[in-house]
Amino acid sequence: MLKKTLLFVLFSLNLQAQGLPFLPVQDGGRLKPFDTFARESLKLVFGSTTYRPMNKNGASKKEAWEVVFTWMLVPQEWEKTPFFLIRHSGVREYLKLDKKRLYYSPQEIQENERLPLLMQELQTKRSQREKLNPFYQAAQTLENQLLLFHAIAMGAAIRVLPQRTRDSWLAVNELQGEWQERFQKITSAFVKSIQKEGGPKNSVLLEQAVSSFIKEAQKIFPKKYADMAKIRLEVHYNSFHPFMWAWIVLLVGFLFLVFSLLSEKSSWTYKSAWGFSLLGMALMIYGMGIRVFLAGRPPVSNMYETVIWVSFGTLLFGMILEKIYKYKIILLAAQVVSILCLIISDLSPAVLDPSLQPLQPVLRDTFWLTTHVLIITLSYAAFFLAFLLGDLVLVYYLISEERFKDRIKQGVQMIYRAMQIGVVLVAAGTILGGIWADYSWGRFWGWDPKETWAFITLMGYLAVLHARLIGLIRELGMAVSAVLAFSLVLMAWYGVNFVLGAGLHTYGFGAGGVEYVAGFVILHVLFVTYVLSYRHFRKKQEMMR
Repeated sequence: MLKKTLLFVLFSLNLQAQGLPFLPVQDGGRLKPFDTFARESLKLVFGSTTYRPMNKNGASKKEAWEVVFTWMLVPQEWEKTPFFLIRHSGVREYLKLDKKRLYYSPQEIQENERLPLLMQELQTKRSQREKLNPFYQAAQTLENQLLLFHAIAMGAAIRVLPQRTRDSWLAVNELQGEWQERFQKITSAFVKSIQKEGGPKNSVLLEQAVSSFIKEAQKIFPKKYADMAKIRLEVHYNSFHPFMWAWIVLLVGFLFLVFSLLSEKSSWTYKSAWGFSLLGMALMIYGMGIRVFLAGRPPVSNMYETVIWVSFGTLLFGMILEKIYKYKIILLAAQVVSILCLIISDLSPAVLDPSLQPLQPVLRDTFWLTTHVLIITLSYAAFFLAFLLGDLVLVYYLISEERFKDRIKQGVQMIYRAMQIGVVLVAAGTILGGIWADYSWGRFWGWDPKETWAFITLMGYLAVLHARLIGLIRELGMAVSAVLAFSLVLMAWYGVNFVLGAGLHTYGFGAGGVEYVAGFVILHVLFVTYVLSYRHFRKKQEMMR
């Protein structure tokens, strides 16, 4: 059903495989369009999926596929161009580079006398299997930048032709005979198109050369060559950015809902808020549907995809609860969480890798991936919703407890419901994870860091629900607990993989963003402390009157 729907979309959009961006290549264990390969390569080296010269004011942006292809054609020109991004100030200081700059040429990096020493230290750390700190992670990124650039420059990284007896494709520098001539036509057409005023985007000759190469490859390797429907859809996904449009649409819906809260009599703003929320959800479903179709698996195999899934789940829960209880505050909170998650995923590709990667062997069971990971991640969505509701309730306490008495009561009720949903889901997901662990690793439970923090999260929220049930905490206590308990979720969701970096869940490890997440937690602890202190001071003043 999903495949038929997406193929219908392709037909409706009239996306034809024309030009160099649609050329299938083999990279990273899968087949992808050259457009994706180029975007990922430029992102690693330059830090962006489009290129603009650093030393030329007013220069137009160049698409990744245009830039990366010239790395192979005229590498000597790029050797002298400052386009290697080195973000980490410690690495720049170690190499004694100009601290005022972020971009350097391959030549000045390679000729740096301290580079071999840095690479030797990095190799020593890896051979001893030490966890790399941010400095050596940045050094490893620099190593990957250099290796990738030179592999592309030599024509060894762009694999364009299947082989009859092997799974790996032939790279450009391995082509011989007629295939070498066919690819030479592509390069010649590309060079001619650069010399034209319209550039490579408008070159008919280039499109014809690429189309001819693709058709011949399909004839000879019909089973091994890439599915062109997927290639076309992936290029469309790269250019359309559905998740970017989703948060923009949801932001408009959020503004309409704010207007609706300020003017209770205005029904059209409320309906508009719902309309934009539904459109935002549709865009998320569309984006996730494409990723599922391209990867052939549920979209929750890395941190980026879980953030998208949490955004979707939070909005879904918020809309369901708002429909049942008619409390606008629940939809407002859901919109804020969803927008926040989508913006983070859209603007932090260095931390949250959006690329489609093959699954690790332990994850290659779509049934368990669907049940365990989707359910666990949905529990994060419910807890995130409770967290934001807790923030809103505390704001009401800060402004006027008496004036917003009804909204505080509504918010606390929704916090309780969201926590209940989250506890059921995290319990079910943890149990299913244990079954999967027994199936994959031969034991149900082993106190792996990920398992341990899932258990701690479950116990923490169960304690809050029981405290509410027996009257140990009331409305203010529920709001405070919703905010503070979310730090357990952040540790299970983010901390285990990006801070601890240990355990059997190695497929989810990553780096970056620790300072922002830590700041997020500290800021909310301070906010809770301030609200409690201010309320205590205000109550004390009221008693003295």
